[in-house]
Amino acid sequence: MKHILRLLLSLAAALAWTADGPARAAAPAPADTAPRRITVLQWNVWQEGTQVDGGYAAIVNEIVRLRPDFITLSEVRNYRGTDFIGRLCADLAIRGERYYGFPSYDSGILSRYPVDDSLTVWPCRDDHGSIYRLGCRVEGRRVAVYTAHLDYLDCAYYNVRGYDGSTWQETPVPPTAAEVLERNARSRRDEAGQAFIRHARHDVAEGCAVLLGGDFNEPSHRDWTAATAGLYDHHGLVIAWPLTQALERAGFTDVYRALRPDPVTAPGITFPADNPLVPVSRLTWTPKADERERIDYIFCGGRGLRPLSCVLFGPAGTIERSRRVPHPTDEPVVPPLGTWPSDHRALIAVFELR
Repeated sequence: MKHILRLLLSLAAALAWTADGPARAAAPAPADTAPRRITVLQWNVWQEGTQVDGGYAAIVNEIVRLRPDFITLSEVRNYRGTDFIGRLCADLAIRGERYYGFPSYDSGILSRYPVDDSLTVWPCRDDHGSIYRLGCRVEGRRVAVYTAHLDYLDCAYYNVRGYDGSTWQETPVPPTAAEVLERNARSRRDEAGQAFIRHARHDVAEGCAVLLGGDFNEPSHRDWTAATAGLYDHHGLVIAWPLTQALERAGFTDVYRALRPDPVTAPGITFPADNPLVPVSRLTWTPKADERERIDYIFCGGRGLRPLSCVLFGPAGTIERSRRVPHPTDEPVVPPLGTWPSDHRALIAVFELR
C-alpha cells in the first residue's frame, strides 16, 4: 500500500494527471514569452502491436488516454502495404484526436501540430535501423522531432551476458570492455548517431528546440559504471558505450538520466518488460542471464526546452533469467489501461517549452 501511495504521489507531482491524460498547463498571454508544457511519448510498439492479441487497439487506446504532443514509435512495419502512421492518424481522428505524420518505415512520428517539413536522416536498409525528422511549430516556436530505431545487430551488451549479440547463441563472456566495444563498433549505430548530430546541430543553430526519442538497442555509458558493475550480469565491466557519450558531448540531454542520475536506485529498465499476455520464452533473448537494460531514450537539445519529468510506462515487472520479477526499485511506472502491446516499456516525458 505504501508503494502504491508513493507511486500515485510521484505521478501527480511529475505529470499532473487528469482523467483524460496529462494536464495541459494554463496558457497565459503573450504566447511568445509564456512557457508551455509539452509531452513526449517514446514507444517501441513491437511490430505495430501485432505480437499481442488486441495490441493495435491498445496502442490507439493509450494515445487517446495520454494525449501526448509528440509520439516517437519504434518497429513500424507497414504490413500488407499499409501506411502505419496514416492508419494511426485516421483511427485516432475517429476517436476525436487529431494527429499528423508522414509515411515511414522502421520508426515513425506522430505530432499534434501540423507538419512543416519531414526528412529521412538515416534510411532503413535491410532492417538495420532508421532515423526520421519532423519539423513543426508549437505556438510559433520551431520544434524538430527525431525518431530513431537503431541497428539490432552486434548488440554487444548481450555478449557481456554470455550470448552473441547477432545470433543470440551462447558464447564466452568477453573479459574486457575493449573487446565488448570492438564488437559493438561493427553495428551501424555510431554512424546513425552522427547523422542525427549533424542534422540536429543545424536545427539548434537555427533556434529550434530538438527532441529525439528512440529504441537505440545500446545501453548508456551513464548506466555501466563502477556502481553497477556487479548488477544485471555486467560481470564487473565498466563500459563507456559510445552512442550516448557522443550525444551528450554534442550537447543533447538524456532526460531520464538527467532527472534520475543514480543508475543503482533508478535503473530505468525498459527491456524486457513482463507482458502478462506473452509467454516468457518470447520476452527474453538470454534465457539463462539477466538482460535487464535501459535501451529506450528521450533526448533533448536546443534552447527553450526544460525537462520537468520522465517516467516509465508499461508493465510493473520485468524478466530475469526466464522469470517474471518485480521492478528492482521504487521508480514510478505508469500502468497501462489493460492490454500491453509490447515487449518494451515506454517513456513519458514532460517539458517546459519557452
